[in-house]
Amino acid sequence: MKGYETYKDSGVEWIGEIPASWKLKRIKHTTYVKGRIGWKGLRSDEFLEKSDSYVVTGTDFKNGIVKWNTCYQVPKDRYDEDPFIQLKEDDLLITKDGTIGKIAVVKDMPKIATLNSGVFVTRPKTDDYTSEYLYWVLESDVFKSFYDYNKSGSTIQHLYQNVFNEFKFTCPALEEQRSIINYLDQKTIQIDRLIAKKEQLIQLLEEERTVIINQAVTKGLDSTVPMKDSGIVWLGEIPEHWEVKPLKYLVESNKESLSEQTADDLEINYIEIGNVSTSDGIQEYTSYKFKNAPSRARRIISKGDVIVSTVRTYLKAIASIDEEFDGFIASTGFAVLTPKLIVSEYLGYLVRDEGFIGEIISLSKGVSYPSITTQDLNNIKIALPSKEEQINIAESIKNKFYKIENTTLLISNEISLLKEYKTTLISDVVTGKIDVREEVLS
Repeated sequence: MKGYETYKDSGVEWIGEIPASWKLKRIKHTTYVKGRIGWKGLRSDEFLEKSDSYVVTGTDFKNGIVKWNTCYQVPKDRYDEDPFIQLKEDDLLITKDGTIGKIAVVKDMPKIATLNSGVFVTRPKTDDYTSEYLYWVLESDVFKSFYDYNKSGSTIQHLYQNVFNEFKFTCPALEEQRSIINYLDQKTIQIDRLIAKKEQLIQLLEEERTVIINQAVTKGLDSTVPMKDSGIVWLGEIPEHWEVKPLKYLVESNKESLSEQTADDLEINYIEIGNVSTSDGIQEYTSYKFKNAPSRARRIISKGDVIVSTVRTYLKAIASIDEEFDGFIASTGFAVLTPKLIVSEYLGYLVRDEGFIGEIISLSKGVSYPSITTQDLNNIKIALPSKEEQINIAESIKNKFYKIENTTLLISNEISLLKEYKTTLISDVVTGKIDVREEVLS
């Protein structure tokens, strides 16, 4: 794509050269910016399912607009107390706490709405730009670079108003802004659709993994063998020569734990429930000295073990332990299963079966924090083939998963490239590196 005929230096490192006819403007000279004053912040008990006014937070932003059906509501007196944060059509919102720089334009308000304390509302106070144009500027790397340059060393993420007021942005003529808005609206929709299709492919591959496990650990690899009723609802029919046994006869649970007499300075690598997923296993861990570790950091795990979450069971936190995590410490929210009369690799796949996971969830007690006792977990009955067949099943699943993982990696790389292209495109357009005034998109 072509650029403009002549350029000039913007004087801003992360913007670079801009078309000679464009201007640079600061937020403080062009824009009203307001957020909810801290002492007027809303208490958690003020968030209602139904009331007079919507109250918008950053979690209600979706694809550049406010999703009104996810918003909590507040009484009208909370709406009335600050007229400026009473939202209007086409207001531009930006998050200033937590995840900085999430953007949404206010469209199709069903009724009155106000802001929670983590969001700024912005409105043009001059006729230099439109909110739709500033939306694309704030979506670009120009704003990200500005924020990264100006943020403090604090680990607490916050966009201060006095910092935001100094943000300089490119300002072409309004007609050019309309061309930029139309181009990016259409082009990013095309890119997002491509990304969504590829993400759907990954989801289908994930579902295929589920089917592969279920078929292998309940029906085996040979579809011609005679079948019998297992007597277990979630298992259904199983090969006639397989046995049905409670898990407790096949594994030892929570074999080793750290004692209270453990040395304070012992370095441990700790795995929490949130660090584990059924599909990806252990994704991260935290290193502590024992004296600083959470009180639940007690279960010792070893190569060949399988860990299964017994609290917040809906998270399906399950992982097989290999050499990398040998000797790590897991939360007491896990049951650590050490194979005795079952092949470790087979056990690792078995406990990932959706039927087995469904049994765990159905046996869990509690609503907000569902949990299952290790005893109840161990009493779940499973289908057990011979040792040789377990090895063959595990090897078959592993080979099929290898192909799926390779395909998933290729698609994930394609998604990353599309996202990178989208980011670069937005920045190039809003800084005038490419000229879209005559671009016609089909």
